[in-house]
Amino acid sequence: MEMSHSSLEQALTAASRPLELAVVLPTFNEAANIAPMVRRLEAALGPSGWEAIFVDDDSHDGTADAVRAISRADPRIRVIQRFGRRGLASAAIEGVCATAAPIVAVMDADLQHDPALLLAMLDAVRSGQCDIAVASRFVEGASMEAWNRPDRERASALANRLARKVTGVTLTDPMSGFFMLRAETVLNDAHRLSGIGFKILLDILATVERPLVVKEFPMAFGARAAGESKLDRTVVFEFLVGLYDKWLGRIIPTRFALFGTIGAMGVLVHMAVLSAFLATVGGSFRDHLITDFEIGQTLAALVAMSFNFVLNNSLTYADQRLKGTGPLLRGWFKFALTCSVGLLANVGVAAVLVRMGMHTYPAALSGIVVGSVWNYALSSRFVWGRFK
Repeated sequence: MEMSHSSLEQALTAASRPLELAVVLPTFNEAANIAPMVRRLEAALGPSGWEAIFVDDDSHDGTADAVRAISRADPRIRVIQRFGRRGLASAAIEGVCATAAPIVAVMDADLQHDPALLLAMLDAVRSGQCDIAVASRFVEGASMEAWNRPDRERASALANRLARKVTGVTLTDPMSGFFMLRAETVLNDAHRLSGIGFKILLDILATVERPLVVKEFPMAFGARAAGESKLDRTVVFEFLVGLYDKWLGRIIPTRFALFGTIGAMGVLVHMAVLSAFLATVGGSFRDHLITDFEIGQTLAALVAMSFNFVLNNSLTYADQRLKGTGPLLRGWFKFALTCSVGLLANVGVAAVLVRMGMHTYPAALSGIVVGSVWNYALSSRFVWGRFK
């Protein structure tokens, strides 16, 4: 974005004033929205003490470079480019922790959130009227006509009702992605925030122990201008994961719980394949029952492993999801390789137990349990890149 000499002087003057507000904007493939967003922020906030921090999840459309091009001339604009991790909630937390501003706002960069609300929200937080100012899509006076997504409206309303019921938060829009609060509210509890999923506001409200006074502002929710939404088919799953993390995440790590849940589904797939195989070949080869079982157990384990890879890639590791034919095939190969020892342990333990006289299905289940620990440990590290 080109800047005139007077605009540059305004930017430098703004940078010399005390910094009061930081606007944190998580991005993913938003290059076309960056310049319009900066213009709208400046129109709303003027040359006052504010900065915008774009937290980019390594977009492949040059979003981070688009921000850098602007920041060379405007010191109010910064970018954090993240590698090997994704997620709106964790991006928002990193952005808040990266600023010295006493007050922070979190909003989308896709032009659906109107920066014109920022000054009113800032006045409410600054004056002590509230601890958190929330731009609501459902409070009286709000509108979603420009969004024109009744399916998403219904899904959001349902999620809001569930959030209010399980957290006790009395808001019309606890799932809003546009809010403002004092930075210390987040910083004091940053180590306790899960950073999982898309709804950081819900995470904050469920984590901060002291009562928080909240004030809602009616928002005209706009249509996405360009770029790629961070919300995809897993949004409901991510929402439920966030609730689980607040309730039980410190007892059973969330990622392991997801891996185990998908593993349990894989057990059903495993048993179905094994049953079908034994029903097909077992009746004619009773003298070779153990051999038939070993073949069936191997086949079932391979099918279940592929099933688990697909679901884990889409759900458990959604923030590190492998996309494209090449990455998926390489990921499956790594998953198969790292799980090979677990597979051998699975088949070997089950076969030994059958030889010792155990019924085939309890033996198969025992083999699955033995192999699952190995599968989780190594696949977390070598397929999706890290333990978390």
